[in-house]
Amino acid sequence: MNKSNNIRPIGISGLAAYIPPYRVWLEDWCDWTDNQWPKIREVVGRSFRVRGPNHSVYTMAANAVVRLIDQYDVDPTRVKFLGLGTESSTDNSAGAIIIKGMVDEALIARGKPPICRSCEVPEFKHACLGGVYGMKGAIRHLALDGAGSQAIVVCADIAEYARGSSGEPTQGAGAVAMLLEEDPQLAVVDLIGSGSASDYRIMDFRKPMARFCGQDRSETHQVQDFPVFNGKYSTTCYIDETLHALKDMYEKRELDPGDYLRSLRTVFMHRPYRRMPETGWAVSYLFALGMGCNEDRAELASYCYEAGVDVNRVLEEMAAKPQVASLASPEKLSYEAYPQTMAALRSFRASRHFRREILDKMKLGSDTMLDLGNLYTAALPAWMAAGFEQALEEGSLEAGEEVLTLGYGSGDAAEVIPFFMAEGWRQATKKIQFGAAMDLAIDLNREQYEALHDGRRIEGLGYAPNNEFVIDRVGGSDERHFADYGIEYYKYIA
Repeated sequence: MNKSNNIRPIGISGLAAYIPPYRVWLEDWCDWTDNQWPKIREVVGRSFRVRGPNHSVYTMAANAVVRLIDQYDVDPTRVKFLGLGTESSTDNSAGAIIIKGMVDEALIARGKPPICRSCEVPEFKHACLGGVYGMKGAIRHLALDGAGSQAIVVCADIAEYARGSSGEPTQGAGAVAMLLEEDPQLAVVDLIGSGSASDYRIMDFRKPMARFCGQDRSETHQVQDFPVFNGKYSTTCYIDETLHALKDMYEKRELDPGDYLRSLRTVFMHRPYRRMPETGWAVSYLFALGMGCNEDRAELASYCYEAGVDVNRVLEEMAAKPQVASLASPEKLSYEAYPQTMAALRSFRASRHFRREILDKMKLGSDTMLDLGNLYTAALPAWMAAGFEQALEEGSLEAGEEVLTLGYGSGDAAEVIPFFMAEGWRQATKKIQFGAAMDLAIDLNREQYEALHDGRRIEGLGYAPNNEFVIDRVGGSDERHFADYGIEYYKYIA
């Protein structure tokens, strides 16, 4: 692990989550929409969560932070950095300060001190990577002017897609809060050994503000936030940026790609749906073989032979530097930047090595994630939380062991960051309670799902908020003497 002699190790000491209770089973959704359940199960997952009529990204984030403070007995006066990572914010001015205000209200109501007044409150937005950027910002704060204090970064998002779109089964909602400090109890975060990559991709996954114009909020508090996306092109962008971020890390740490990837036992990646991280990691493994020794290239050649592609053409493709942004055009017949490699991937997926080198490294927490859907910025920390809990149950991680994480944000950027399990990771993991956050679930029928999705009020949802924030009302005044149009007012229900 790379560590400077004059900087104490910094990382994560705790995780806590808030997951809305409203659940849609994808098998039911397939019946409603005439989709193929076997395909959806293999590619996407089992179910997803839907926000309620009184939920917003801010209420979910505040709920996760309050749980983090409770579960880890955090002294709020030591928190001098509260960052919000999201791509679902609905206020273009205020961000994390909204969360701080709600959390302070709940703390004071309980007779506890509020978060430190000198606390920084930045919001980080870069698609699904905002939370990782927030974590990096918090670590840099703790290493410099915030030394000796604590930081909280909360990742909160609402992933919504238009009904009938290819993205609809990948929806989700939730928030995960992270406690960061020196000498962390859960995992040391090695920023010095991390890798970064970014490139502008034009139409990969966008949310232009024009989509908000004219929305009617009279029936519920929801603002619909459907993205502009192109699925196959987005997959290509994810793969390409993953490869570049890994390459940056290999060079920094002077790693042999094949040996390094094989040495890892656990990998967590941004997970918009089940198949995406599998594909990204598998292509990364094939590229590592292409950069490896004769034995590595022989393994790659075997997959190429089975796929009926020339290994030399695959190696040429891997050595090339495709301009992925040039594919962002309706005239393009294919969005593939690496078509030969993708052909080899199909035969690799059918091989016995695929489970050992890909699926087994992603097994921790994977089953739980089948019931979350896409949480955007919260997808990676949610998978980590679920994975650490499974590791605790199975005894499958060790103090000092490296766990690799990869965050990704459409548009397009990636961060690959090594984590090293702390000595106290087992005790810290016992307090995560991610499984408990998932336990409360209310299964929706078609009418209920469509009403919540479309922003319509519906009775009989059977859920009474408890120890959480909800939207109480939304301001509607636009008068000269007083204006609060569109401002959400919150209420903590004890």
